[in-house]
Amino acid sequence: MEAAVNERIQLQAILPPEAAGKRLDQILSEVFADYSRSRIQQWIRAGEVRLDGAVCALPRQRLAGGERVEIAAELPRVGPVEAQAIPLEIVHEDAALLVINKPPGLVVHPAAGNPDRTLQNALLHHDPALAHLPRAGIVHRLDKDTSGLMVVARTLPAHHALVAQLQARSVTREYLALVQGVLTAGGTVEANIGRHPVDRKRMAVRRNGGKPAVTHYRVERRFRGHTLLRVRLETGRTHQIRVHMAHLRHPIVGDPVYGGRMKLPAGAGEAARAALQGFRRQALHAERLALVHPATGEACAWQAPMPGDMQRLIEVLDADREAS
Repeated sequence: MEAAVNERIQLQAILPPEAAGKRLDQILSEVFADYSRSRIQQWIRAGEVRLDGAVCALPRQRLAGGERVEIAAELPRVGPVEAQAIPLEIVHEDAALLVINKPPGLVVHPAAGNPDRTLQNALLHHDPALAHLPRAGIVHRLDKDTSGLMVVARTLPAHHALVAQLQARSVTREYLALVQGVLTAGGTVEANIGRHPVDRKRMAVRRNGGKPAVTHYRVERRFRGHTLLRVRLETGRTHQIRVHMAHLRHPIVGDPVYGGRMKLPAGAGEAARAALQGFRRQALHAERLALVHPATGEACAWQAPMPGDMQRLIEVLDADREAS
């Protein structure tokens, strides 16, 4: 079973009051964060964006705030997505949605470097009817080496409802993150995120430009030279937790992009040193997901334990702390 990647998408939102006086393309790239500003500009110029029911073809159009925006556009064809028999850990399944516990190492969408063997390929094998939905029902993402919970829509109404909840920031997404250094307290990071000015494959905190990003964190456990944090996303920017933790100078352990040089804590035992040096991915796990069920209206929540590699690392650091 194959699904064409060129897909008709429909997006809608009520623009916030803070949009007043700002450009249409700027605000839409913030509201619909999964799509780049350049793509949104293309849609605007093509007449695929409506404000309060009227087509608006000017990316620089200034807004009043509170407008209803609707986008009906087509994503370009990049090739077929084939159904592939890849095991899935399904936490919950009903007629409207799936909740998946994604393992580390699994890419969510096919892309140039990963044309297949992705979560999307696996979903199409599990339920061929997902081929009729945008991105096989996937409404949010996790990085390749981040593990944990993801929700997938199984119907178009569920897709619209879940996207609306994500845009309204009403979906609760909590992560466990093991970071370098010992934090004394939790806090909130409120710092815009955009493309790195030099390395376009990376994201960075941007004082001018970028998209608003808010990350809340609290201390779960302290070790000799590391801290386990519970992190809650208010927004969902690319690499948000990884970028914000690096911005605090407490990068996530094992992060190959934002982690910098690994710092082994003074006095750490051989087991702890070996475990830290051998952990080759970001120690980040999406542990809890809560939302309103798109079909029943009920409040739903799911949890998934840390994968074995991250759990073992925590246990080694615990033992090392006790030995100090």
